[in-house]
Amino acid sequence: MTAIIYQTPKSAMQSGKAKTDTWVLEFEQSEARRPDPLMGWTGSGDTQSQVKLTFPDKDAAKAYAEKYGITARVHATPPKSLKIQAYADNFK
Repeated sequence: MTAIIYQTPKSAMQSGKAKTDTWVLEFEQSEARRPDPLMGWTGSGDTQSQVKLTFPDKDAAKAYAEKYGITARVHATPPKSLKIQAYADNFK
């Protein structure tokens, strides 16, 4: 089993930083998705890809993966840059 560990990103509809400090361990797909011939929905027999585990910090997620023998890749969080400008700069 392989997994990805990443920090929860801010949604497009969110202006604040709420719930962006949690880390997620998500399993990668082990088999390809295929369309259902009757309904046309896509699916697979892989149930691990539906599991998302949340942790308070990166170290806890890595420790969980090591404890259960899960090969995990950590995606680095991009640096947050804050663009400081005055309201009057919109009219220059």
